[in-house]
Amino acid sequence: MIDLLVAGAGPAGAATAIRAALAGLSVVVVEPRSSPIDKACGEGIAWSATEYLGRLGVRLEGRPFYGIRYLDADHAVDARFRAGPGLGVRRTTLQRALADRLAELDIPVIPTRVEAITQTLNSVTAAGITAHYLAAADGLHSPIRRQLSLGVAGSEEPRRGLRQHFLVRPWCDLVEVYWSALGEAYVTPVADDLVGVAILTSARGSFDSHLDAFPALKRRLAGATPATPVLGAGPLRQRVRGRVAGRVMLVGDAAGYVDALTGEGIAVALRTSAELVRCVQADRPAEYEAAWRRVSWECRFLTGSLLWARNRSLLAPRIVPAAARLPGVFGAIVNQLT
Repeated sequence: MIDLLVAGAGPAGAATAIRAALAGLSVVVVEPRSSPIDKACGEGIAWSATEYLGRLGVRLEGRPFYGIRYLDADHAVDARFRAGPGLGVRRTTLQRALADRLAELDIPVIPTRVEAITQTLNSVTAAGITAHYLAAADGLHSPIRRQLSLGVAGSEEPRRGLRQHFLVRPWCDLVEVYWSALGEAYVTPVADDLVGVAILTSARGSFDSHLDAFPALKRRLAGATPATPVLGAGPLRQRVRGRVAGRVMLVGDAAGYVDALTGEGIAVALRTSAELVRCVQADRPAEYEAAWRRVSWECRFLTGSLLWARNRSLLAPRIVPAAARLPGVFGAIVNQLT
């Protein structure tokens, strides 16, 4: 019987497995998708997350960015990072780096699905493998979370994300966030000749139709060749009643998700994965829920507060003007998150 079975080889699952192996635990990963796994995301990784991945021995290549810029039709405001630059990294590049590290540590990755889960007082069995613990890192719409009845139905209007890459030299060393009545468009430099554009909105429509709501960005992209197909993700908001069920613990997007507004999904996944491994080492799974809440609360609070304001018709148009009037406050919030 192994110490830890990890369901999912995305950033949360791979980081959990790597940290567990480095801690001396026996670990196996189950992942039905072929590598490298792609996903619609903003692809900007905060300095704290890149630094943590470096400590795990994950070697990343990408394009540095040095802060966040908010823009609407009449305002623009920058917040420069104080701790260090973030890194724009293609999701497939990140996945290759994680897969390489799993291979270096001889962590088995089995190409199968987790179906029925059975538990005893001392073990959990899934995908034909028995372990002391199971880390469920199977994504935003986690089948394991659903199987264990840990999800909570949401009542709010769902927001979704669409992402596409364009062959164009990045025009800025910041991640730009364009705001409009439709939603937000994030531009992340991911290579010397490539930017990723992710649009978050509750409106229905195509990527191109949504891009019309951001005329300044559309002008920037005029003549640029799309480099990848459009990928979508959502609904983004995932409410979870708890992250522990016996010997199963949820991590990453499977553990619950507020929104992609602040772009801190990977950083939170890494911090909470470290807590999961600590609880496995201590043989105290019941402590994981409180640990998860402790290390993620700040990001959840700030993201939830910004999303609440975004969803108020009177407040939403004032977000970027307020940031422009109070750049010090805006910069402090951005740096607190990163």
